[in-house]
Amino acid sequence: MPDMSPVETLIALEEIKLLKARRDRAVDSKDWDTYLALHAPDHQSHNDGFDHWKTAAEMIANVKRLLAHTKATVHHSHTPEISFDSATRANGIWAMEDNIFWMQGDEEHWLQGFGFYHETYEKRDGTWLFTSRRLKRTHVHMSPGAVPPSARPETD
Repeated sequence: MPDMSPVETLIALEEIKLLKARRDRAVDSKDWDTYLALHAPDHQSHNDGFDHWKTAAEMIANVKRLLAHTKATVHHSHTPEISFDSATRANGIWAMEDNIFWMQGDEEHWLQGFGFYHETYEKRDGTWLFTSRRLKRTHVHMSPGAVPPSARPETD
């Protein structure tokens, strides 16, 4: 256990929870400036089925591209398991649900995913930032005939 008092631990836990809440809101509102500001420049991401993204800028560019043709997304992150390696480094696992909605021709389609985010965080210059994320879905449910935007060839 790192050399943190119980109060310092509770404050850090709450700061990381707020970081996660801001991330979910930023991605769902497509507020890319806020989304980028929550990640360290050297952030690394991996979503199962996609290439590893080695920087925050690469991750943001890919997320923007993947969500460009969606009508809406809704992310829910809950029941965090957060542990501290030090007063400035932490690991988290969050249960998650994501819902993605898009038009396919004249029909609205959706994807509902469930699983876990495995993340790391560092406190840099007094602020907690994401340093890595891996999304591991355990179940995906889609509307009949759905082809998610991320699986379709580029159209623009």
